[in-house]
Amino acid sequence: MSKIAFIFPGQGSQSVGMGVELAAKEESRQYFDGADKVLGGDLSRLMKEGPQEELTVTYNAQPALLTVGAMIAARLNDAGIVPAYTAGHSLGEYTALVASGALSFENGVAVVRKRGLFMNETVPAGEGAMAAILGLDGEKLAEVTDAITAEGYPVQPANLNCPGQIVISGTKEGVDKACVALKEAGAKRAIPLDVSGPFHSSLMQPAAEHLREALDQLEMKDASIPVIANVNAQAVSDKETIKELLVEQLYSPVRWEDSVRTLLDFGVTHFIECGPGKVLSGLVKKIDRSVTVLPVYDEETLQTAIEAAKGW
Repeated sequence: MSKIAFIFPGQGSQSVGMGVELAAKEESRQYFDGADKVLGGDLSRLMKEGPQEELTVTYNAQPALLTVGAMIAARLNDAGIVPAYTAGHSLGEYTALVASGALSFENGVAVVRKRGLFMNETVPAGEGAMAAILGLDGEKLAEVTDAITAEGYPVQPANLNCPGQIVISGTKEGVDKACVALKEAGAKRAIPLDVSGPFHSSLMQPAAEHLREALDQLEMKDASIPVIANVNAQAVSDKETIKELLVEQLYSPVRWEDSVRTLLDFGVTHFIECGPGKVLSGLVKKIDRSVTVLPVYDEETLQTAIEAAKGW
């Protein structure tokens, strides 16, 4: 029998209209309604109507992405599709924890809103930045970012996504300088990302301490389905280990390529990306073209995945 992994995207995948078609179904509407109830606001209106700029602010993007990812995972479960493992990219790790039973949906929404607020307070929107660097090896990239950081403009590798793609994170000045220097060093492209802060950089360490306090007050269970952690690319189920890794994750690189390779080593042959867009589907294919990857982001792609999974 094929082994399936559910994977969940992080910030940058948010878009106005995400999940709206799915939430029109009675069995999914509870997720939009539930997020609004937990947050005491109108997150669902923002997801439906925008504007994109407001949706992209980290404390809105995080609960919005978790809501859609958890909704899709639940619909797949209802159709009898249960993963052997889950994994998520950055914020997506929290959605993976919801899908794995370690976090309730309500607690997940609440804690990622707090996470987003802590991150935004630590480095207000506009002061930090991230960019995807294509076509440069990690060692050379680190040399350049270390040199720019030493000049007083913090920037560092943040997401180790796939061969030939590494995301950098830091102050806006640091990222801007690094983009120029990395292209001079041989990078093919440097693409600014649609995020509102310097995630997974040392600049986030103050936010990590606030997050630790929030997680300590949160009810969490051991995961019933193993989750591949961003920090070390290893399978975790123990709730205390999960909490500690979530704190470290805030200022540590996301080891996405290593996480996918761990899943491959565990025998996973089929991946379902639960959430808006196809970013992770593309990354998985760049890591191993032999695997099957299906993105699910609306009713049509959901039904396609359900039908396909019956034959796996």
